[in-house]
Amino acid sequence: MNKFTLGLTAVVSMMSSGVFAASCPSYLNVEMRKLHSKDSINLCELTQGKPVLIVNTASNCGYTSQFKALEALHKQYKDKGLVVIGFPSDDFFQEENDEKDTAKVCYINYGVTFTMLATSGVRGDDANSVFQYLADKSASPKWNFYKYLVSADGTQVQQFNSKVEPESPQLIQAIESVL
Repeated sequence: MNKFTLGLTAVVSMMSSGVFAASCPSYLNVEMRKLHSKDSINLCELTQGKPVLIVNTASNCGYTSQFKALEALHKQYKDKGLVVIGFPSDDFFQEENDEKDTAKVCYINYGVTFTMLATSGVRGDDANSVFQYLADKSASPKWNFYKYLVSADGTQVQQFNSKVEPESPQLIQAIESVL
């Protein structure tokens, strides 16, 4: 490549990343560590212009079996643009003390392939930035496996309580309406 082409490529790359950063909702403008990993993920890059299903999870809850249906949703809708993100939390005292045990529940017991992040707070002053935003837009989760469906531009948030199963017609209809 000649110097002009290299320079033009660099300028275009910088401009597109600047536009991308400007279009990213502020609550997603964060790096978060993946579950039981040293690797982090940029939530803006992961969700860029896509609707997101955000779920606060726990390994030892009566609703833990919802992981299986959440994984099915992920597989069914990922190619249509839906991003599913799990946020393990011990805010309701039902999460493993060691992340390796949480990872075992998610990855081995339930075969989760959607993005799972490191354990963090989802309520009150200790809530991570994503759940602070969700609390402002709708409400804090009242229990584990609350589901938040966020529009691609981040402005619309629909909340579904723990009893709403991932495969429920109510949630499926909401997902299909934002795709």
